[in-house]
Amino acid sequence: MAAPPPRGVFVGLTTLDVVHHVDARPAADQKATATAQFVAAGGPAANAAVTFAGLGGEAVLITAIGRSPIASVIRTDLESWAVRVVDAAGDRTDDAPVSAVAVTRGTGERSIVGIDTTALQVRQAPAIAELVGAADIVLLDGHHPLLAEAAAAAAQAPVVVDAGRWKRTMRPLLPRAQVIIASADFRVPGSETSEATARALVDQGVPTVITTHGDAPVRWWHRGDHGAVQPPNVQVVDTLGAGDVFHGAYCFFACQADADVPTSIERAAAVAALKCATPGPRGWLRRLPELGWHRPLRREE
Repeated sequence: MAAPPPRGVFVGLTTLDVVHHVDARPAADQKATATAQFVAAGGPAANAAVTFAGLGGEAVLITAIGRSPIASVIRTDLESWAVRVVDAAGDRTDDAPVSAVAVTRGTGERSIVGIDTTALQVRQAPAIAELVGAADIVLLDGHHPLLAEAAAAAAQAPVVVDAGRWKRTMRPLLPRAQVIIASADFRVPGSETSEATARALVDQGVPTVITTHGDAPVRWWHRGDHGAVQPPNVQVVDTLGAGDVFHGAYCFFACQADADVPTSIERAAAVAALKCATPGPRGWLRRLPELGWHRPLRREE
């Protein structure tokens, strides 16, 4: 009998991403005609949940989107990729956050303007202990602190913290984390470099610390051991959400029976590289069979 799919709970920010690909970003008071456009749910926790589901896991996203027309678009996209949404905003009709994104075609670099959680703040955490307690892995992105702290308190499974940039809301989460995946720009207060930040986290007792550096080696520290994993070399066309994809994929592979830290990183880096080599927020999911893993779970229209 096949093992049941892993269950992941993802807690944090969801946005509506309006993405344009351009040959060059317009200067002040100029306009640019896009070469392509995409509209999809975004945000660190949401993208990680879509990735986890696309690889074959059961993904639950605990977030805040409300009941505005924008929220309807977000919810439809997430559910079409088999992500279960638990909405802490309830029936509120405030607009869910929207991010305007420009991706430069030649380099894949992205520029983002968004309002994050300011648009729709969580006033009270819903009852999530049962959902979180039944998970095989829990990811927190540090947004919506009421949700993050409630999930961290209820988690029985490993807690992964997505440390994209330092936020004060991170401080109570770090002691509960089994894994911290930090971007090259993440700094704990008092640390001047990425390596100093990683060592500070290790010194604080975090069992596993991983730092990503774009196409440079992913560095890791785990229970006294450390090393680096080189991501695949690909032609980069779109880096939007690549870090989020890495986080979601790491969560999925960390739940496998043969999981160890460097192997999970290697597999997650391959998925993130596929994302970078594919234009748009979701097209890469259809290419997952190229890596020999599960087909995406998008429902037929």
